[in-house]
Amino acid sequence: MTAIDKSRTVAVVGTGTMGQGIAQVALVAGHPVCLYDAVPGRAAEAAEAIGARLDRMVDKGRLDAAGRDAARGRLLAAAELAELADAALVVEAILEELPVKQELFGALEKIVADDCLLATNTSSLSVTAIAGALRLPGRFVGLHFFNPAPLLPLVEVVSGFATEETAATRAYETAKGWGKTPVRCTDTPGFIVNRIARPFYAEAFAVHEERGADPATVDAVLRECGGFRMGPFELTDLIGQDVNEAVTRSVWDSFFRSTKFTPSLAQRRLVESGRHGRKSGHGWFSYADGAERPRARTEPPAPAPRSVTVHGELGPAEPLVELMRRAGITVLRKPGNGFITLAGGAQLRLVDGAASFGYEDGAISFDLALDYGKATRIALSTSEDTRRSMPGAVQDAIGLFQALGKDVSLIGDVPGMIVARTVAMLADFAVDALERGVASAEDIDTAMRLGVNYPAGPLEWGERLGFSWVCGLLDTLHDHYPTGRYAPSLGSKRRAFSEGEGDN
Repeated sequence: MTAIDKSRTVAVVGTGTMGQGIAQVALVAGHPVCLYDAVPGRAAEAAEAIGARLDRMVDKGRLDAAGRDAARGRLLAAAELAELADAALVVEAILEELPVKQELFGALEKIVADDCLLATNTSSLSVTAIAGALRLPGRFVGLHFFNPAPLLPLVEVVSGFATEETAATRAYETAKGWGKTPVRCTDTPGFIVNRIARPFYAEAFAVHEERGADPATVDAVLRECGGFRMGPFELTDLIGQDVNEAVTRSVWDSFFRSTKFTPSLAQRRLVESGRHGRKSGHGWFSYADGAERPRARTEPPAPAPRSVTVHGELGPAEPLVELMRRAGITVLRKPGNGFITLAGGAQLRLVDGAASFGYEDGAISFDLALDYGKATRIALSTSEDTRRSMPGAVQDAIGLFQALGKDVSLIGDVPGMIVARTVAMLADFAVDALERGVASAEDIDTAMRLGVNYPAGPLEWGERLGFSWVCGLLDTLHDHYPTGRYAPSLGSKRRAFSEGEGDN
C-alpha cells in the first residue's frame, strides 16, 4: 500500500511539543491537519504556535509566503474528538500512561473509518498493549518521532504483535513522503534507539560511580576521543534527568529487570534531589547565571619520547604507529602480543577490559578512539602502584600522546576505561537486537546515527573493530563484574567465532 494521499486529513491528538511538531511536519508536507486536545482551547493555541513557526520558516528562507498561507489554510483546531471522523491517519502524542492511551484509541475507533490508520508516538510503552483492546488492532502502529520533530529526520515505525504488514508499510511510506527517514522495527522495549542506547549512559554513570573520572572528563573523552557529538552527562542534562531515567527504568522493567539494563543509582539520586538538568537550572552541571562549567581533567605538558618499541600488531590502535613516525618519534618493531614499550620501561596497551592492577608495575592502558588521527584527547589509566612507584613511566606515556597532538586525561583504574567499554556494549546490544529480529542491520545503524547522532552505526563499528575484540573486552569485564551485565550476547560470540574461522 502506498503513502496516504496528501489530500487526506492527518489528525494529531495532544498538542504539546511533540504533537505540534508532528502536526507541522504533516502540514508542510501538504496534508490538511486537524489538531485536538482534551484541554479546551489548547488546540487553538497550538494552531497559533504552529502558524508562528511557519512565519519563522519564511524568514529563514525554508518556506515561501504562498506555501505558508496555503499551510495555514489547511490547519484546523477541533473542539470535539468527533471532528476527526474523516481523518486518514490519527497520530496520538499524549501522556505516557497506558490506560489513558487505551481509552483514547477506544474512543477514536468508534469515530473514524475502518481504513483510518491509528498511530502512537509513544517512546516507552508497548504498541501491542496500547492496541490490545481495539476491535481492529491490525491498523495500529507506532510512529515514534524524535524531538524536535520538524528538524530530526528519524521516525521509528513500530509493528505491534497484531499490526498488519499493509498498515506498517503505509505508515513507513507516509513518513518517507513527509521527508523523514523511517526505519522499521518490532515492538520491543525502547524500540531501536532507546533500547540500544542504554549503555551510552549506563557505562558513563558507572565510571563516575566508581570514581574513575568526573562527569566533565567522561564527556570530553567520549566527544574528543570517541567522536560522539555530546557526552552522556551533558546530553542527559539537555534531555532532562527525570525523562532519561524514566526511559531507562521503563526499559529495565520491561526486560524483567535484566542486569543488562540496570539504572544508575547516582542518576536516581539526582532525580530525587530535583536536579533535572537545564530545565531546573542544575543537573550533573550547574546552569545558574554565571556558573562556570567544570573542565575536563587534562594533564600538564610532559617531555616527548625520542623512540618507542612496538611489539606485534596494535589491533584497532595500529594507526598510532604512523602517527608516531609523523611526529618524529623513532619506532622500532619487534614480535610480541601488541603493546608499546617506552624508553623508561613503561608498557602501553590498548585497553582490553582488565584493570591495571592485574598487570606488573609499569603497565599503562590507553583508551579506544574512533579515529586516532582525528582524536584530540586520549585517556590513560594505570594502577595506583604504578603511579606511586613509577611516576616517570606515567609521564613518558603522557608525553607520547601529547607529542601526537592529544590532550591527555589520566583516569582511575577502571576496567574497560570509557570509550572502549561503551562502544563494546553498544555493538553487543545492536547485535542482540539484530539477532532477535528487532530491526534490520541497516535500520539499526541508521537509527543510531540519525536518532542519537552517533559517529558510526554500532554494527558497523563492531565489524570495524572485530567482534573477537569486542567479545574479548566484554568477557574480561564480565570477569571483573560477574553479574551477567557484560556477558557477550550469543550473536556477538557467533561473529567472533566466524572471524576466527576466517583466519584459518
